[in-house]
Amino acid sequence: MFKKKSLLLLIFVSLFMFLVACGGDDDASSGTDNGSDSSSDDSGSEDMSNDPITYHYFVGASGDDIHTNETTIGGMLEDETGVNFQMEYLVGDLMEKLGVMVAGGQYPDVVVPDHGIEMMMDAEAFIPLNDLLEEHGQNILAMYSDYLDRITMPDGNIYYLPFGPTINEYVPNPNIDQGAFWIQRGVLKDAGFPEINTLDEYLALIKDYADENPEIDGMNTVPFTGLTYDTSFFTFSNTPNHLAGYPNDGSVQIDMDTHEASVYADSDATKAYLKALNELNNDGYLDQEMFVMNNDDFLAKISSGRVLGFFGYGWQWGTARTSLEEAGNPDQEFMALPVVLEEGIKDQYLDPPSFTQNRGAGITVSAENPERIIQYWDELIQEDMQKLVMWGEEGVHYSVDEDGRFYRTAEQVELSADQDVRKDLGMTVFEWNWPRLNGSFSDGNAVESRRQPEVAKETYRDSDREYLEAYNIDTFSGLFSQPEERPWYPAWSANVEQGSDVALFATRAEELQKRYYPQIVLSDPASFDAEWDKFVNEYRSLDVDTYEEFFTNTVEARLDGDWQYR
Repeated sequence: MFKKKSLLLLIFVSLFMFLVACGGDDDASSGTDNGSDSSSDDSGSEDMSNDPITYHYFVGASGDDIHTNETTIGGMLEDETGVNFQMEYLVGDLMEKLGVMVAGGQYPDVVVPDHGIEMMMDAEAFIPLNDLLEEHGQNILAMYSDYLDRITMPDGNIYYLPFGPTINEYVPNPNIDQGAFWIQRGVLKDAGFPEINTLDEYLALIKDYADENPEIDGMNTVPFTGLTYDTSFFTFSNTPNHLAGYPNDGSVQIDMDTHEASVYADSDATKAYLKALNELNNDGYLDQEMFVMNNDDFLAKISSGRVLGFFGYGWQWGTARTSLEEAGNPDQEFMALPVVLEEGIKDQYLDPPSFTQNRGAGITVSAENPERIIQYWDELIQEDMQKLVMWGEEGVHYSVDEDGRFYRTAEQVELSADQDVRKDLGMTVFEWNWPRLNGSFSDGNAVESRRQPEVAKETYRDSDREYLEAYNIDTFSGLFSQPEERPWYPAWSANVEQGSDVALFATRAEELQKRYYPQIVLSDPASFDAEWDKFVNEYRSLDVDTYEEFFTNTVEARLDGDWQYR
């Protein structure tokens, strides 16, 4: 049984908002049923009421508030179930928002708490779903069948549904949506499309181009920048891990032979990367705003067309990518490169098949008639609905060839990329933060249209094909090594107990990295080693052994089939 933790700290954090929280939200009250009495004593009956009812659905991430029945898909689901959801997305700090909920004991009916899931679990804010799934969620159980052991807690209950269980066959992404060193395409063209493997080669190419082009479109050229702001700091601190040939397992690297976990914050790879940036800074090639700009500033800078290179995850800068495409200069768009520290290191940027079980949607103790939420989810998870969410309408947003393969014409690619079209249909609402699938449908087509090779190739313009042909690849992921099998992946999804020694180490280690890394990078080169040594000494004064032992045990447990190691 989950242990109920003391809420004193949460109350302290949110004390000034406590009275408001206790009062609840009249506009988003649990199970608002628009004048009809939807309460039922026989919630397990097969003829469940379809009377109209609106639930409050909170997502701990940014988005546009909306009612699901304002979309085509949401309207269809409401016709089938009588259920509508008032969607509320995060504004402000997530942990503070969740702390207010917990302190007041008042919750939206459904909460997607992102990395705050442990806070919700510790507060016993979610109800067990086992019986509800058995009675009303057979489609959910079928789709999640291979993962039920991973989402069943030590007390035998399922409290939330993660997103994206892989069904049938895993389909890799033809394009790069995860980590990479990005480079402005024109830099590659200017140099004759060279093969770039190492960090030294990558940075040398950028410096040469910057020397020849100190300005771009009348603005000062930014040779290299990065994303370091607030919760995005992991983007910067993760980079040495990728340079060393590891995928994103979090703050640890897992030895492929021994399966032992080791931190890399003070590794030789990290020192080498910070040293390279220190030299860039000393020579005038590093963005002077790299450690002070926020996420919006970063996106605006990338969109400007004057940045030559950066490390980042593809999903982090999609709006900037769109802006560059719309600007009409393909050579100012970016191409992903699998850069490593030195020759002989095999890149592992591409994610292996994975299932992140410590994120998901839970039904809270405030929800009335929770069976109706399960009924809705059970309709949504079916293949025909998932095809509508991920692909749109057949004949409108995609076509089917004589072999049953889904594809898109040029017109359908353009239509499906229209954000207003996607929003009206319901794609933007339902494609994440709900029970949903990954992998492939029973007919062999990819669940996500972006992973279908036929679709990816149709989205390529002549300017894209120029670079694909220059590097003799069919898709942009063709430069990257295939991922090695890691059955535990990703290690960072382990359930770390709030307030534990492991959690305490993670917090203090990040604080040290945020304080020292910029200081090390921006220091006088003569002081680099001294600054680095100060960081290492403080970092090693923390309980590194306990942290590494926890993740080693997590990996071993997962290899043994136990995905709820705590």
